[in-house]
Amino acid sequence: MEIQPEQPTVKNPPEQFTGDVYLDPIASPQEAGQTMTVAKVRFLPGARTAWHSHARGQTLHVTEGVALMGTRDGTVITVQPGQTVYTPAGEEHWHGATPTRYTEHLAMLESADDPSTTTTWLEHVTDEQYGAR
Repeated sequence: MEIQPEQPTVKNPPEQFTGDVYLDPIASPQEAGQTMTVAKVRFLPGARTAWHSHARGQTLHVTEGVALMGTRDGTVITVQPGQTVYTPAGEEHWHGATPTRYTEHLAMLESADDPSTTTTWLEHVTDEQYGAR
C-alpha cells in the first residue's frame, strides 16, 4: 500500500470544453492489466463539455452542485448530488453545470486498448442544445 503523490489541478482545454472546467486526477492504472481512470471534475456555472463518446462507456457520480447531461436525441437530464449516471460505450453525450450553479462529479472510465481512442471528442454543444430542458 502506498500514498500516491498529489497531482495538480488542471484547467481543461477550450477545444473540448465551454467555460471554466477544472480536473483533479484521482486514480490511473498502476499495474499491468489495469485500465481505470478516475478524476474529480468541477464545472463553473454555464460550463460544459463538447459532444463526445467513450470507447468503453463512462460513469459519472455527482458529488456537489447540480449537473446537466445531454444526448443526441435532445434529452437533457438534471442530476443531483449522490446520483450516478452511466453512459454506454459509443453514446455521444455532453455534461456540465447549470447556467446558475456549479457542479462537481467523479468521472470513471476504462481506457481503450489504444488509449488515444478512449474518448472521441466532437463539436461544441450549442447554446440551443445546452438550453433544451
